[in-house]
Amino acid sequence: MLANEAMVLRQVLIQGVDMFGSRVGFLKFKADVIDKETGKKVPGIVFARGPAVAVLILLESEGETYAVLTEQVRVPVGKLILELPAGMLDDENGDIAGTAIREVEEETGLHLNQDAVVDLTAFLAPSTGQKVFPSPGGCDEDIGLFLYRGKVDKEIIEQLQGKETGLRDHGEMIKVHVVPYKTLWRMTADAKVLAAIALYEMAKRDGLLPILKD
Repeated sequence: MLANEAMVLRQVLIQGVDMFGSRVGFLKFKADVIDKETGKKVPGIVFARGPAVAVLILLESEGETYAVLTEQVRVPVGKLILELPAGMLDDENGDIAGTAIREVEEETGLHLNQDAVVDLTAFLAPSTGQKVFPSPGGCDEDIGLFLYRGKVDKEIIEQLQGKETGLRDHGEMIKVHVVPYKTLWRMTADAKVLAAIALYEMAKRDGLLPILKD
């Protein structure tokens, strides 16, 4: 039985598996799901990749707020994309915040204080699962979106701009970009960025964010 008791799961046909070393990475399957009221099948083609995390990093310097993004080639869309530092949740203990901090360090070189990291998706109503689902019609991926705010010298901004990072042995070829936050919403079509902006602005409007210390 599915979480929604109006639906019944009859069978699952595994169509493809991509392994990440010794563990399952991506899974493609077709589920036969029946609507109990009508007796009809509902769409059940699934690309399963599991939970992920992403971090909106905002750095204030000399009166300007900047966002830290990563740029890398994304083969499915055939272009370079400016994105939030992000990664799949592969921690067996489910340490979401810890995974977010590790991804930031790997992709930007920045080490974040976990106490200063805010879970933006935790502000969503519990009924949502307190995660963002970027493509629920075909993929199970849920994303925890986090926020980090800090104050830095302009030298740090200059050092980050254009920095090349990533786990090269994993095929990651990443370049860091630092852009003014005021223009961020127009500079990328990455759904993680746009969702994080929306959550950040609404949380700020409603006074839910801690005060940024000097």
